Amino acid sequence: MNKIRSKLNRIRDRISHRSTKSRSSYLKLIGHWKNISPNTQSMGCSNVAHAYASCNKLSPAASNYPMIGIVSSYNDMLSAHAPFENYPNLLKKQAKQLDLHVQVAGGVPAMCDGITQGEPGMELSLFSRDSIALSTTIALSHNVFDAAICMGTCDKIVPGLMIGALRHGHLPMIFISGGPMSTGISNTEKNRKRKAFTDKQIDKIELMEVEQAAYHDQGTCTFYGTANTNQLIAETMGFQLPGSAFTPTNTAERKKLTEYSLLVLSQLIEKKLCLGEMLDINNWLNGMIVLLASGGSTNLIIHLIAMARACGFILEVRDFAELSKIIPLICKVYPNGKADVNEFHLAGGVGLLINNLLEEDLLFNDVETVVGKGLDSYTKSIQIKNNKLIWEDIDPKNPNPNIITGVKNPFKINSGMKFITGNIAKGIIKVSALKDENEVINAPAKVFFDQETVIEAFQNNDFIEDTIIVLLGQSPEHNGMPELHKLSSPISVLRDKGLNIALITDGRMSGASGSFPALIHAISDNLNLYKIQDGDKLILDLKSQILESDTLDVISSRSPHKIRNSDEGLGRELFSLFKQNISNAEHGATIFKYD
Repeated sequence: MNKIRSKLNRIRDRISHRSTKSRSSYLKLIGHWKNISPNTQSMGCSNVAHAYASCNKLSPAASNYPMIGIVSSYNDMLSAHAPFENYPNLLKKQAKQLDLHVQVAGGVPAMCDGITQGEPGMELSLFSRDSIALSTTIALSHNVFDAAICMGTCDKIVPGLMIGALRHGHLPMIFISGGPMSTGISNTEKNRKRKAFTDKQIDKIELMEVEQAAYHDQGTCTFYGTANTNQLIAETMGFQLPGSAFTPTNTAERKKLTEYSLLVLSQLIEKKLCLGEMLDINNWLNGMIVLLASGGSTNLIIHLIAMARACGFILEVRDFAELSKIIPLICKVYPNGKADVNEFHLAGGVGLLINNLLEEDLLFNDVETVVGKGLDSYTKSIQIKNNKLIWEDIDPKNPNPNIITGVKNPFKINSGMKFITGNIAKGIIKVSALKDENEVINAPAKVFFDQETVIEAFQNNDFIEDTIIVLLGQSPEHNGMPELHKLSSPISVLRDKGLNIALITDGRMSGASGSFPALIHAISDNLNLYKIQDGDKLILDLKSQILESDTLDVISSRSPHKIRNSDEGLGRELFSLFKQNISNAEHGATIFKYD
């Protein structure tokens, strides 16, 4: 056994031991419901009639078929979820051939961070994940389903669906995604034009043309942000089909994948393999490993902690921190490379990534998936032959070692994330796209309490020296922990001008962060982060992974800032209950408590 695998086993065993009580309680819970669900045989006739009322004279035979409930995130406003419009009818046609009965059990909200970036509605983004979990639970609450399908693709949607699905973990389930949009303008060119606009080199009309060339079709955005990290993890963890993460939307292969998902679900019903039992500790470790090996979104640290907790596994940030030191970075996809997810897919995609990790024993192959035991099927590529979907050994259409490499010659010997500690705060920095991942920034602080004032300072040319921007009041309990991408272009422009600029914040910057040092998800148990004032000298040492100050005694002697966030308007006031009950980022930023 290699040294890395030995360390992986120790981390796994530690999580298992830590989770013994909570996992046992969870399995006992779903075991109880597995024995008494669905309840159509003992329900009153009126209850059952209501379940079939919309089906218009359902045949007696069909009423005895296993009932499949669909929980969908469809809406036709968002590109990633628009493809789901026709999926239910496609599945209903397929169901007739499989002696299944399919109904849409309910819908869940799906908002887009790309639309709400920098807007007040962004403060509801993270809260939407737990709202989706609640909506999923309501959709499946009728206790008439033999199994379920969850349709979702993007940022908070897949984690929210999974949390809700796991609380109905006594059911066999499969997830179906919509795939990425076709490639438009390159992400590199898009980013260059954004910086040019920020620096007043181009006007808004030209920037709008660029943005519409980038976001121009149905499907997910093509950069490797949170949405596409969700998909890579979903495939590797085995709760959706092999090859389904990045097969493009509106293709014959995508249609076949959707139809085949129902056949696979029928087999899960026969095997009585329910979701909560299927996703065991090895599946969760695999999700953590590919997140790090692929240079994925930092948001998934929050989401994996929250999702795993929903089925009794207690993940901690230190688990990710230890894994990050031993898992190599073997993918370069924008923003830590030039390739988009379509190019990644053509270069071998998820299958080649899994294969390369398995070859060096860096994934756990002893797992249950929707297509059976082990990950071998997940190392293959999709083909259509004789109008049938098949999986064959990977033969990438455009193999490219500059996009996916092997474990023995990685892009970085450890993952693209670093976990910062110290007496000021602890947090995460995504380093996969940094020119110098061991940079040390020693500079005075400038303290802000919202994005707008940072941007105003930029526009007023207030940044004239090396600076560590400290942006506070962006945590889950403060204002819902919004994404802060509006800061990406201004800070990048300052860096391009030679200033040594870094960001420290208790907010998020997800998968698109990394072009400059950004310590995000910051937590300050001693509140020293919230005592920093303009001019305090801070040292952010990426090599030693420490945030510290030469004047710590002065800082710690102060009272913390009093932060008051506005939460009125656009319905934000309705989510005050979330703010009062949400955990911090280290514990998944969730309102749910299971003990």
